[in-house]
Amino acid sequence: MFLDLKNYTPPPEPPAEPERPTLTPRQQKALAWIVALNIVLLFVAPIGGATVISGLIELFG
Repeated sequence: MFLDLKNYTPPPEPPAEPERPTLTPRQQKALAWIVALNIVLLFVAPIGGATVISGLIELFG
């Protein structure tokens, strides 16, 4: 096969990424509350789950 390198054109530039919209202060506050709730549940849920499991073991065991 013949490859013509004299007629080479570089590939076109990729289109620029559009600017992402910023969060409003109300959205930022809501996101902060959601993250805080998830962090609290991260530590509370295993304790509650262990309590439920131990209660079921005592009930049926």
